Amino acid sequence: MTATADRTAEIAPDTLPVTEGLSYQETLKVLSEASVHQHFDAFLDIAWDSPEFEVVPNDPRWVLPEIDSLGGTDWYKSLPLERQIEIGQYRLANIMKVGLQFEQVLIGGIMSHLIAMPNNRAEFRYSTHEVTEECHHTQMFQEGVNRIGVDVQGGPKWFVKIAPFLCLAGGPLPNIFFFGILAGEEPIDYLQKSVLRSGHEMHPIIERVMQIHVAEEARHIGFAHSYLVERSKDYGKLQRFGLSLAYPIIMRTLCDVIMKPSRQMQKDLGIPRSVMREVYWKSDKSSKLLRDTFGDVRMLADELGLMNKVSRQVWKALGIDGPSSRFRSEPKSAAV
Repeated sequence: MTATADRTAEIAPDTLPVTEGLSYQETLKVLSEASVHQHFDAFLDIAWDSPEFEVVPNDPRWVLPEIDSLGGTDWYKSLPLERQIEIGQYRLANIMKVGLQFEQVLIGGIMSHLIAMPNNRAEFRYSTHEVTEECHHTQMFQEGVNRIGVDVQGGPKWFVKIAPFLCLAGGPLPNIFFFGILAGEEPIDYLQKSVLRSGHEMHPIIERVMQIHVAEEARHIGFAHSYLVERSKDYGKLQRFGLSLAYPIIMRTLCDVIMKPSRQMQKDLGIPRSVMREVYWKSDKSSKLLRDTFGDVRMLADELGLMNKVSRQVWKALGIDGPSSRFRSEPKSAAV
């Protein structure tokens, strides 16, 4: 067996090391060591040129899983298999492209955040480990899009246009920027874990990309949580209230960028407006998916002291209220 094949066989579903009870600086050191000893390379850990990774016509493994908002609709399931495959390839490629764009914003913002950081800070070391991993993720996502062969746009046009400016927030507005990081990471992480847990048979490209991304994203989300908890100790009363309102709005806005088909995608795939209105997010099934996606985010809001009478109404108005997770990545009930 080749060295590449050996590395490809190694995968862990979630690589967040135990950091409970550690100080912020100790947590960052543990996360840094974990990044040294378990990390993935976009071109060593995915056997892109293996026969089983080839993209061939009429492969049913490109059919969207029912857990996907679009894949679970009667409209999608009523389509001929060939059309389901075509839509599945487009949607999965577009999700990877959006993920790539979010990773680029994260990389730029973290570099902006670190530029003036003093010496001897564990935060600098871990953040640069994360940026290294995110660079591999951008390569992984782009290669996946290229292999599928669909020329997708990714996020909506407005997001692509403002993305370079969002990077600048990493320096002067770190709390808002890290809210945005979580808003980009949590929905994709939740969706990928749900698909992997569903047992739906997927093309090896998608399955392997999801496995690697989930494994490393656990550390990245863990860092963002720890960072915000540490910074929350210095929140003033007025600042905390303002952030309590901004937090759910940022989460909900960026969730749509990731999970909701853009207008370009709707046009390219001929998705009926009636389907869009029902699925995003008015049906019982899709509204539950939306609420469930933010269980971990609500848990963090509780920890940061960002839940109050006014902010709870904002969560409710945005359709993302509900019970908080009891622990990270808690599986959600299938009941609506």
